[in-house]
Amino acid sequence: MFQLLKYLSDYKKESIFGPLFKLLEASFELLVPLVVAAIIDQGIANGDRGVTVKMCLLLLLLGVVGLISSVTAQYFAAKAAVGFAAKVRKVLFAHIQTLSYSDLDTLGTTTLVTRMTSDMNQVQYGVNMTLRLLLRSPFVVFGAMIMAFTVDAKAALTFVVTIPVLTAVVFAIMLVCIPLYRQVQEKLDGVLLSTRENLTGVRVIRAFCKEKEERETFERRNGELTEAQKFVGRISALMNPVTYIIINAAVIVLIYIGALRVDRGLLTQGAVVALYNYMSQILVELIKLANLIISVTKSVACGNRIQAVLEISPGMTFPEEAEAQKGNPASVYAVEFRHADLCYPNAGEHSLTDVDFCVKRGETVGVIGGTGSGKTSLVNLIPRFYDVTGGEVLVDGVNVKQYTKSALRGKIGVVPQKAVLFKGTIRDNLRWGNANASDEELLAAVATAQASEVIAGKEGGLDYAIAQGGGNLSGGQRQRLTIARALVRKPSILILDDSASALDYATDAALRKAIRHMEGRPTVFIVSQRTASIQHADKIVVLDDGRIVGLGTHDTLLQNCKVYREIYDSQFKKETSQGGADGE
Repeated sequence: MFQLLKYLSDYKKESIFGPLFKLLEASFELLVPLVVAAIIDQGIANGDRGVTVKMCLLLLLLGVVGLISSVTAQYFAAKAAVGFAAKVRKVLFAHIQTLSYSDLDTLGTTTLVTRMTSDMNQVQYGVNMTLRLLLRSPFVVFGAMIMAFTVDAKAALTFVVTIPVLTAVVFAIMLVCIPLYRQVQEKLDGVLLSTRENLTGVRVIRAFCKEKEERETFERRNGELTEAQKFVGRISALMNPVTYIIINAAVIVLIYIGALRVDRGLLTQGAVVALYNYMSQILVELIKLANLIISVTKSVACGNRIQAVLEISPGMTFPEEAEAQKGNPASVYAVEFRHADLCYPNAGEHSLTDVDFCVKRGETVGVIGGTGSGKTSLVNLIPRFYDVTGGEVLVDGVNVKQYTKSALRGKIGVVPQKAVLFKGTIRDNLRWGNANASDEELLAAVATAQASEVIAGKEGGLDYAIAQGGGNLSGGQRQRLTIARALVRKPSILILDDSASALDYATDAALRKAIRHMEGRPTVFIVSQRTASIQHADKIVVLDDGRIVGLGTHDTLLQNCKVYREIYDSQFKKETSQGGADGE
């Protein structure tokens, strides 16, 4: 947590002025009991209305100046805290963007969202309260005790006994509460996880009629969080009654001693009231200090969680520009897999084993296999979303690890399995592929992706506003626009990762034909469950349990590859038999 404080360096002035103005406010507050004592002893006791009015005006002045000091202090503290949190949030977000897919898989989306939101807000609150109260509360506590001694040393001995007792009670309750608050934060993570899973998987939950089970799971986690919060709340709630009992007992002793000394003429009535006010100030400030320490402790815990993410070194590093390779134009191969292996973090077995084949420039390669056979894992190695754990992958004759991130990914257009669009216009989404693309280039990519009718059917065309996640588009429309987004880049390697699953066969065929006739003819990888989508590819890679069990053309694989033939027969045998029956 304390390593994060370096981001306060841009707010040194605010971090100094905030506490200073709070101390100034506290100084005025410590003068108030003395002014009240003067009103009682000099104004009311002597019937001197002039003194009373003068002292009341002085009280008003102290109140106004104290209010101005307080508002100024809170302004500086809030500015420093908000600026600090904004800077840390920016750094954290930038750091998350550098993490590899493996790092993100290990951390989990829910964890990162919690760090960016709940934890960050708690850290911001902690910094704000620290700047406002960390110096003020001890200053008032010890200042009130010193001021009490200036009023009457013997009566002030009550403060010497009361303050340590109050401090012990407050800190004992605080020490019990701190670990419990950490448990509450962990249970909050569980509730957030359940919430996120239900919101993102709402369609799956409803499709399988699992609403009741998910409600029960959420209610259980929410109940655990509620019970934990209630338990720690009951303990922390002891602070006010216990401290009030102690302070009231001290007040009784103080008034008793004061009454005896007033009766002897050693102390004035105004002085007793002043001592009582100082005791009240001490009570208030000790409770504030205890709450501050609990808040700071929670903030430190949250800050440590943020710092833990920042300390994660990216599992994938890219070379500097000067050391990077640009590709070998002389290479006849666009992509080469040389005995490549892939094992995901904490996985028991390899997802890919001994993958070895080459793809020439301009070729179309189909990748097919059963569910979980490693199709997506294979194509994810090309743009280096994951690093091989054995062997190597080459693009344009150069190992992918020798490219800068921008150089490698600039060569490749990827259409992922899940069609993801962002809130904004169609034009904004398409320009993710090329920020400087003209409308003519955008429309050309849209035409190739068979999405012209999507644009034509929307009010505003390219300026049509897409909802978050593309919620106002159908699945096929989202897929075609994500393909167009990749084509806008004009990549030399195009990866279609089962990205036409929502398209009908005619549209799918038209898409593949249009891509083959693209200018520059990119090398295309088509991952699909349909043999119809890949049967015209120059080369088909058949995967089974992470291994290549077939490599060749459609006709060759039908004769030589059992796995491919089974997939083909499962999709076309029924249609063929029906056609034969009709012919008879």
